[in-house]
Amino acid sequence: MTKRIFRSICLVALTVFLASVVLFMGVLYEYFSNVEQTQLKMQTTLAAQGVTNEGIDYFHDLKVKNYRISWIDTEGNVIFDSASDTAEMENHLEREEVREALSSGYGESKRYSATLMERSFYSAQKLDDGTVLRLSISQNSILTLLLGMTQPICIIFVIALILSIVLAIQVSKKIVKPLNEIDLDNPLSNEGYDELSPFLRRIDSQQRQLRGQKAELLQKENELNTIIGSMNEGMILLNQKGKIISINPAARKLLDAGTDCIGSDMLSLCRNLELQEILTKALHGERGENIIRLHGESYQIDANPITSENIVKGAALFFFNVTEKEKAEQIRREFTANVSHELKTPLHSISGYAELLKNDMVKENDKIPFAGKIYDEAGRMIRLVEDIISLSHLDEGADDMQRENIDLYTLAEKAVQSLEPQADTVCVALELSGVPAPLNGIPQLLYSVIYNLCDNAIKYNHENGKVMVNIQNENGMVVLSVEDTGIGIAPEHQERIFERFYRVDKSHSKAVGGTGLGLSIVKHAAKIHNAKVDVKSHVGKGTTVIVTFPK
Repeated sequence: MTKRIFRSICLVALTVFLASVVLFMGVLYEYFSNVEQTQLKMQTTLAAQGVTNEGIDYFHDLKVKNYRISWIDTEGNVIFDSASDTAEMENHLEREEVREALSSGYGESKRYSATLMERSFYSAQKLDDGTVLRLSISQNSILTLLLGMTQPICIIFVIALILSIVLAIQVSKKIVKPLNEIDLDNPLSNEGYDELSPFLRRIDSQQRQLRGQKAELLQKENELNTIIGSMNEGMILLNQKGKIISINPAARKLLDAGTDCIGSDMLSLCRNLELQEILTKALHGERGENIIRLHGESYQIDANPITSENIVKGAALFFFNVTEKEKAEQIRREFTANVSHELKTPLHSISGYAELLKNDMVKENDKIPFAGKIYDEAGRMIRLVEDIISLSHLDEGADDMQRENIDLYTLAEKAVQSLEPQADTVCVALELSGVPAPLNGIPQLLYSVIYNLCDNAIKYNHENGKVMVNIQNENGMVVLSVEDTGIGIAPEHQERIFERFYRVDKSHSKAVGGTGLGLSIVKHAAKIHNAKVDVKSHVGKGTTVIVTFPK
């Protein structure tokens, strides 16, 4: 702005200067022309009086420097001329000033010579004898005068230019200074040009609007950052070149990226080919999805293109941990397969025995054993279905079951009494010890915990073995322990014995008739009571299962 003001002031100053020079020269030129015309008229009058008095003798020894004198008779012939030979001069009767003098007694005219670049003034007066005396004077044209005054004009021009520049600098600085000192943060507090008041009020209004919008945007940005930052799922935003423009903490942790990864290429963070493939699709406007392994876990990657006016501007990547989902799906498939297998085995037995009976292919003394086989297999199916129903109920949280204040020792007594005939059959001693242990819980589930642990301890024991059930109060906890002297569990199997249908020794399990769901029921029932289950076992020596309940 300062430069524009400076140039404008200089231009105006120079324009005024040139216009002044032209006007001044024009006025002066016209003024002095009039003065010369007046003087020429006076000189003509004086010369006319001299010729009238002296005649031709007046011209003898007459010294004329600036004027040209011509004496013309009534026919227009030149009688005398101070500058030229009269014999060579043409007739002057048609000259304007001569005609005017002959008609009115005095005449004058001006003529311009483009060749000589000068202007001539003529003054003619009629004498008493009818002749005409004419005086003329030559004057340079204004252009000639300007050319003649080039040097002084240039000097004046340079001086004027310097003064204009100095004044323009000072004036432009003075004009711009209040503008440079405007406090745009507080527009209404400025003092300066009144003409700027509407502009400053408009700025103040816009700043208030911008501050409000900025505060709103910051609030929304903070809310968005809070939401994105608290997400368990990873999220990455990329521009159309595949550069990272935003990444949340979950994604940084997953890809082992630092906070300085903004602006980095996605390929530099993760070189997984499957991820690069779906990212390329997204950047070309196609949605991509795949499951990849990262840090030993499964992640579902969703890549969505970000478009604006049908132009892909970038892509959004979302990382969903589906490890548990895959495990659950695997467990579901295994559970379905195991249930099918467990149901199919007794059904085949029942079908086979029933077919033999139907076709009367069984001896009379074998019918009762066959019926017993069918009864046993049907009972096995019933127990399996009941265990599946119980386990499904526990998966849902068993919220419909009522909690009561009960004594865990009393429940253990009932479970031991119900299992004593089974223990006696396989020659296993079943013992109960401990103290009363009041506990708030679901009686059915607590009973199933004790029953299933004791049932397993009996089934997987040796002949003449022992099962010892103990109830204690320790440090505000109720501790249930079931110890046996059975076959024991190898360390590699101890983590999986609570899985559904998992069996360490399938042949032995089939022989004892278990469903494979007992310990899974124990685990879920303990979880509902916030109890902790620990297993200590040595192959060939026995197993101890400890369940610790909070009161």
